[in-house]
Amino acid sequence: MNGICTLANDRVYDQLIALLNSIEVILGAEIPVCVYPFDEEIGRISAAIAQRPNVFIYDNQESIQRWDRFMQEASPTSSNRKKFRLYGAHRRFCAFDGPFEKFVYMDADTLLMNSLDHIFDKLNTYDRVVYDFQFLQPQFVYNINSPKLLEVFDKERIESEIFCTGFFGSRKGLFQQDKRDWLLAQIQAGESEILFTVAGDQPVLNYMFMKSEMSIYNLSHHLPDSEKTGCCVTSTHFEEKDRILYDHNKRLTYLHYIGIPPQVTEAVCAGENLEFPYRDLFLHYRYIHEPEKYPVFTTPPRPYYNSSPPPSLWKRVLRKFQNLRTAFTYTGS
Repeated sequence: MNGICTLANDRVYDQLIALLNSIEVILGAEIPVCVYPFDEEIGRISAAIAQRPNVFIYDNQESIQRWDRFMQEASPTSSNRKKFRLYGAHRRFCAFDGPFEKFVYMDADTLLMNSLDHIFDKLNTYDRVVYDFQFLQPQFVYNINSPKLLEVFDKERIESEIFCTGFFGSRKGLFQQDKRDWLLAQIQAGESEILFTVAGDQPVLNYMFMKSEMSIYNLSHHLPDSEKTGCCVTSTHFEEKDRILYDHNKRLTYLHYIGIPPQVTEAVCAGENLEFPYRDLFLHYRYIHEPEKYPVFTTPPRPYYNSSPPPSLWKRVLRKFQNLRTAFTYTGS
């Protein structure tokens, strides 16, 4: 069985609902969707998912705890181990335990815009299928100042294999216990030095695939320029037609609201008139089944970044990871 995976807790409720609705519109209400719990704060999303027969929350505690331990051991310092114990984004790794033979993982702050058939088809040949341009910014995945980096991976691989973990396709069973143990041994033997620690799970997952020399297919490398599209909300030139975005008349596969904190979308859904790129599109999918709850704005609009100049891409990416930690922090012992 094939399906779609995502990661959520109650703090990203509105984003999750928008994503699920976009999947339903594009792929239908039958495709199974597995939600990995970021932490124990899932009461609200559990109630919403109960109304969707095709959506379920992953409850394999053995798998969840196994990947929790892996991330703790993979973090380069004891302080980071504590941080990663609280930071649950790595639980997307549970996708390699099941429940789908082939899966596409999508962050909760994404919207599906197109069919995923081409992704699933490529997974018949490749271990990982992605569609992004993260390879242009390796500094968000690896410590490019580490002299050890080019000892571990050559420059060509760094420039071609890096990917954004917000959207990727892969397969069940790629990281069994022996593979995990071997990867941890390499990290703990000194290769943790090459990881960009600010980004949490993204460097670790990139390292896992690259160190294992698994095959990758990035559509941004293989599609002709006449067919490539962007995917990030930071691209302001996308055009909307019938609630679908196009990049110079080419239909997007997905839209990633990277850098837009979940607190912002939550506030907008509560009626605060904060502007962010493609806000109306987000609200359309969020309230497609609840039009009566669509927010009514009674104050003038203001930018979500509080009237400061728009942050640089570097700051937006850092904010993405910082907001994830803030939104998903588990306060238990």
